[in-house]
Amino acid sequence: MRAFFSNLVLFIVFAVIFSGLSACSGTASSQRGPVDETAPPANAPSNAEVSKKRSEYPPIASAVATADIKSLDGSTFKVADKMGSVILLNLWATWCGPCRAEMPALVRMQDTHRNQGFEVIGLNTDDETPDEINTFAESMNLNYQIVWADTQLQSSLLKISKFPGIPQSFLIDRDGNLRGVFRGANPADIRKMEELVAKVVNGEGVASEQTVPQPPPADSELPLENDTMDQPKNKPKGK
Repeated sequence: MRAFFSNLVLFIVFAVIFSGLSACSGTASSQRGPVDETAPPANAPSNAEVSKKRSEYPPIASAVATADIKSLDGSTFKVADKMGSVILLNLWATWCGPCRAEMPALVRMQDTHRNQGFEVIGLNTDDETPDEINTFAESMNLNYQIVWADTQLQSSLLKISKFPGIPQSFLIDRDGNLRGVFRGANPADIRKMEELVAKVVNGEGVASEQTVPQPPPADSELPLENDTMDQPKNKPKGK
């Protein structure tokens, strides 16, 4: 019996350690203000391509499309400015291990689809200085744009994903429609993200103009039916 309980304790310890490898729970609480964190419901879906045509996806929320995003050089832009390109918004922080784990895939996607109008935008959720971020980016050989996500933009994205952890990514097609939401850095989900990016960049599954249905409201959320989300357990480092 003593051996049984010893084995049970070891199993629980290993399970907790493994669960912390896929994401950092609770987005980085930047000192710029609180982040509106809404935990996903028990049946919350995520991380899979929905078998729907492009026109059946909702436009990205207007609060995201029109938010002023600050680059490290002090310039600003909006997601709406990039209409015509495929955009992958990625929430991350330098202290987040799972964020670092998925970065090679982001670099690979940027390299592969760079000349096809595809762009990864890394949204830093913390308050590191430009020098700190640039040093980190160089150490990770990042080849995509790094910017800051203020708390308002973070909150708007969390309302879409219903997931209080990082990393998480939002795929937006050339028409400004939200095509996929990916939570955590599970290797299987990273592969699905790469597959979906390739399909969207190459225009696969596009509905004809004659069959385009009426789009949902601008601030509606992405219908995510085939969810395989791993809920991360480990607590992030705060400031």
